[in-house]
Amino acid sequence: MRVALFCVLALTFSSLSHGLELHDHLHVSKRHQGSALNPGNCGSRTNQQPAITNPDDFSVDIRMPGVISTASDTYLCMSFHVPTWQDAYIVDFIPHANMDTVHHMLLFGCQMPVKTSSYWDCGGRKGTCKDESSIMYAWARNALPTKLPKDVGFKVSRNSTLSYFVLQIHYGDVSAFRDHHKDCSGLTLRMTTKPQPFIAGIYLLLSMDAVIPPGKKVTNADVACDYTSPPMYPFAFRTHTHGLGKVVSGYRIRDGKWTQIGRQSPQLPQAFYPANKGVTVKNGDILAARCVFTGEGRTTETYIGGTGDDEMCNFYIMYYMDSKYATPFMTCMETGFPELFAHIPAEANIPIPVSPDQMHSMMHMGHSKEDNKLQMETSNVEQIPDQGVDYHFEQVASWPESSLQLGQVSGLALDSDSNLVIFHRGDHQWDIHSFNQTRYLQKSLGPIQQSTILVVDPAKGNILKASGRNMFYLPHGITTDGENNYWVTDVALHQVFKVSSDGRDTILLTLGEAFVPGSDDKHFCKPTDVAVDPETGNVFVSDGYCNARILKFSSDGRFLSKWGAGTSDRRRRTPFSIPHSLVFLPDKKEVCVADRENGRIQCFIAKTGEFVKEIKKEEFGGEVFAITYSPVGNGLIFAVNGESLFSSAPLRGFVIDYSTKDILDTFSPSRKEFIMPHDIVETKDGTVFVGDAGSNFVFKFTTETSHRSVKKAGIEVQEVEEMQAFVQAKVKPDHNMSKTAAIKEKQTVVQQPQPQGKTKEEEEEEKKSAVKPNSGDRVLPAIITTLLLVPLLLVIAIGVFICWRKNNRCEVKTEPSSVGGILGKIRGKAVGGLNLGNFFASHKGYSRQGFDQLSTEGSDQERNDEDSSDSENEEYSALPPRTSS
Repeated sequence: MRVALFCVLALTFSSLSHGLELHDHLHVSKRHQGSALNPGNCGSRTNQQPAITNPDDFSVDIRMPGVISTASDTYLCMSFHVPTWQDAYIVDFIPHANMDTVHHMLLFGCQMPVKTSSYWDCGGRKGTCKDESSIMYAWARNALPTKLPKDVGFKVSRNSTLSYFVLQIHYGDVSAFRDHHKDCSGLTLRMTTKPQPFIAGIYLLLSMDAVIPPGKKVTNADVACDYTSPPMYPFAFRTHTHGLGKVVSGYRIRDGKWTQIGRQSPQLPQAFYPANKGVTVKNGDILAARCVFTGEGRTTETYIGGTGDDEMCNFYIMYYMDSKYATPFMTCMETGFPELFAHIPAEANIPIPVSPDQMHSMMHMGHSKEDNKLQMETSNVEQIPDQGVDYHFEQVASWPESSLQLGQVSGLALDSDSNLVIFHRGDHQWDIHSFNQTRYLQKSLGPIQQSTILVVDPAKGNILKASGRNMFYLPHGITTDGENNYWVTDVALHQVFKVSSDGRDTILLTLGEAFVPGSDDKHFCKPTDVAVDPETGNVFVSDGYCNARILKFSSDGRFLSKWGAGTSDRRRRTPFSIPHSLVFLPDKKEVCVADRENGRIQCFIAKTGEFVKEIKKEEFGGEVFAITYSPVGNGLIFAVNGESLFSSAPLRGFVIDYSTKDILDTFSPSRKEFIMPHDIVETKDGTVFVGDAGSNFVFKFTTETSHRSVKKAGIEVQEVEEMQAFVQAKVKPDHNMSKTAAIKEKQTVVQQPQPQGKTKEEEEEEKKSAVKPNSGDRVLPAIITTLLLVPLLLVIAIGVFICWRKNNRCEVKTEPSSVGGILGKIRGKAVGGLNLGNFFASHKGYSRQGFDQLSTEGSDQERNDEDSSDSENEEYSALPPRTSS
């Protein structure tokens, strides 16, 4: 009996001690925990051990041990042994760094790091690893955390070729250390030993041969490779250049068709953004990328390299594969053929400007919500329309699903397919330096090189077509005719153009003389807008900022007539004061004009120019910037007002009954305010779009009473099983955190549409409750041990009593323990990678200090203060297929 009792107790304590041993073993790498808000404050760090409630899930902190950079463009590396012999999977990357100190941060996986103790200078020939290495993560410019889809992870173990992590940090500007602080930047890896059916990897396209001539406005770097591996499923992408990069785009080419994987400005936070849905890559496809650079401001040629004077062109694809085909890292460095890239979509040539507001929103990471607002503006949110018939318009704050990154938005129109057409000014701006009264003073800038005309899907906001490059100086108004041609005005050129919409930018008709203002029948002075009669083809031009008239032309450009402002009282005629916007009323055969500075709308018979009516309301505040029309009911006029020196009326949109002149509804954005609403259009389904020249943004409004999101912050997320134990950099976990609360803390939303979304206040409350600190961390192991032993001792006591009653004829049997094999060695799949450090060191003679070891990144020493969203994670919507590839 005593022997049996001893065996039971021994087995119990063996199991408990094994669990604690596993706990400690998995967290051997947690050397430098602490707050991510101040990575340099290493003195405040502790070695507190987290509690593990599920031994399958754990976290690993990978940090620099309090380093001080003594020179610009310094690269420091630190190796960390993978903390388990089992196959483990990284499912979450949480960065702890700020671009004020860290230019970029890379995580490699390899088997033989240069050093296994302390950190080392990896800016010379040493590099990161002695063998082949794989890039697993990259961070720069205050990028958000990265969370992988459900059932996907980066596979590592001590028994594989990815048995070490190597953290590489590039400290760009040494002035960040003028206060002599110690830096402990790094990552937290959330991991699991639960086998993942799909293995993540990185495919990197990078240019090696690009040369950017000084002063040249546009230079392209093209990369393309045949894909010959098993099927892969991209779910995220990341771009990287230095300061000259304007936009980086990546594509899959299949049977000659280009499908976008992702497109982004490399000057925005260099996070992994969600890739376009449904894109798969298989054997026989081509992967291609283009980086658009400008050489303006440079006096010498710029080459690919790793210093602040060099450039880089990188497009990362984060993908997953079926585990039996898994390859953790692949690269493409072949220069693309011009014949191939002659067919690249026009969107790839459209630089994405980064406004000062966006740069400002990136300041002081973690302390502002501006990035969250930006994220919501560019988010991927589908809405459930309300079937109401009233005219109360509300903003669809989630539109567009991806940021359009526009210049000053001057005009909007609809094409024959009911797609939204946006006319914007790219990198040109109309300011106090643009004109000397009537003459344009910035002709030396040349025409706008970006595509100024964008055709956009009105439902999702993605770009369908782009045109209008190297044609215009200061775009203003736009409309379309029955043949889907564009009619546009340019206030700098003082001209009106009829342009084909086939993407070839063919000018079919020109009215006016370039850069020559005038007041006769063949000249304009800053013409503002165009309206077209769909039956006769006659064209009406509002002219404009200097003149005060409306001109009428035939479809072939022959002058027909002109007129000025109308009035019902001939004794008190008030001339136009900037006739700013025109609309043709097809059911009434009238033309209406927004007389901007007079704060009124006037309508005329299109055939004769005879005055019909005037609509003037106090609510306009003395300014009416733009109008459009819908024949619904008795006719509806949609208008937007503007700021006035003589009124404090709010900026908003109006729905006006044409017959009664009554205002039926007013509307304004719910998230981002109007600054200078400049044009307005209404679609056949009743959706209204407003282009704002002040915020460089297009707002979408519908008559929906509410908008139910099925996605959040642009990313649809699976209802994943939460890791039950992890280490947070900012707060201690609540050991009783529920699965639901933990998921909400990670900004997760449901996979299927929900009837009602949670409010921001509810989410914040749930976040607070999910991360509430628990003071019982240190006593929890003792409590667990006690709770386990009490019932065990009770069972043993009962068993002893029964055996005693049966004259000790009872035996206590135990099953062989299986826990001894938990940490058994499992042979990992051998994987290869590219040691880019050695490649760069030998490629074309590049041997710059601080570049040889660099696999992907470099320094432009642009120390712009940035900020990040207050959302906790960047999560991805790609679902792993449920069947093998």
